[in-house]
Amino acid sequence: MRVKSASASDRKRKKLFSITKGYWGRRKNVFRRAKEAYLKALSRAYGDRKRKKRDYRRLWITRISAATRAEGMSYSAFMNGLKKAGIVMNRKMLSELAIHDMEAFRALMAQAKIAQNQ
Repeated sequence: MRVKSASASDRKRKKLFSITKGYWGRRKNVFRRAKEAYLKALSRAYGDRKRKKRDYRRLWITRISAATRAEGMSYSAFMNGLKKAGIVMNRKMLSELAIHDMEAFRALMAQAKIAQNQ
């Protein structure tokens, strides 16, 4: 008696097609193309998880820069002043302060200015 593996391959195809559902053209319903698309999607997902961290950091820096320029100071001067003042704060929190609590951000800017001029 020979082994019939149709049910296993059916399950394999069904699983892949459920993953690639919504892909464009043959990438969703032709096994070979779907497998290629899925493998490429996995590699892009890995890279994009890394890219997301870079993108957020860029966004935070842009927000901080906009807030410091509105107060007449450059981003680099502000960050240098914070470092000299011994204030350790990450860019995410600085950008949140710049958006939601401008008074606290201005106080940090004042301390950075004082530390930079010494």
